[in-house]
Amino acid sequence: MQQWSIPLAGLALLLLTSFNGVSAAKPSPGCGNSPKLVTTNSTTTPLTMTVNGKKREYFVKLPDNYDKSHPYRFIYTLHALSGTASQVVAGTNGYLPWYGIPPLVKDAVGAIYVAPNGLDKGWANTGGDDITFIKQINAALDNDLCIDQNLRFSTGFSYGAAMSFSIACSLAKDFRAVAVLSGNPNISGCAGGNDPIAYYGQHGVSDTVLPIDDARSMRDRFVKNNGCTAQSPQEPAAGSGKHIKTTYSGCSTDHPVVWVAFDGPHTPTPKDSGASQTFTNTETWEFFSQFT
Repeated sequence: MQQWSIPLAGLALLLLTSFNGVSAAKPSPGCGNSPKLVTTNSTTTPLTMTVNGKKREYFVKLPDNYDKSHPYRFIYTLHALSGTASQVVAGTNGYLPWYGIPPLVKDAVGAIYVAPNGLDKGWANTGGDDITFIKQINAALDNDLCIDQNLRFSTGFSYGAAMSFSIACSLAKDFRAVAVLSGNPNISGCAGGNDPIAYYGQHGVSDTVLPIDDARSMRDRFVKNNGCTAQSPQEPAAGSGKHIKTTYSGCSTDHPVVWVAFDGPHTPTPKDSGASQTFTNTETWEFFSQFT
């Protein structure tokens, strides 16, 4: 039997949260073991695997002072069309490093991050190849690292958003939440798509690359799946220089839906008028961090 341990205070917290409708940690098989696959070099040298006869690559970022007996969050950060995982890792080509989430994670749970490379710099998910890739990464890292299998997340922009949506459709039972940033439902597909999952959607009202109407349809799929009360959220006018956040009511336990519409085009890092920093990473982290 796999052995793992947490401090007594942490155990008390897990027991308390389980009585308040939040799942206790579900430690992966790798808990208690020293990693054999992932190293400190895995942020610069990609790990590889074969998926349906194709070589695939992915980078992994461990938290500082990684504890092999502590179950961590597990967050996918998926690149856009013509982008690469290396750009996500480095924070170049318009990305913040790992979508700007690591500096915000200061709680006791912590996080492990994964940045995979799509085929041909995209996530077409032909024949379900990319969903299979994600499933194989999950299996490999669950066996190598200490991961809370109840706290698996995915975010991405554009094509990476489409793939995160596809993950929500196909793997809702294996993921806690997704953050879909300016995506489209037709790019990576949606197999299944009838199970509830916590859903954060964000889109620009002036996006001419992937129009906002399709993002609304993605959102509304999970409004329905999650049992939320349907509504037509207020959205900012073009030229207003602001974003408007709507949190849906009536959603089933642990399956909230949040919608952020912003005044802007197709961009991963929108800013409100007069702001020096984007709100994307802070809103994404606020959404993910509610699950412990």
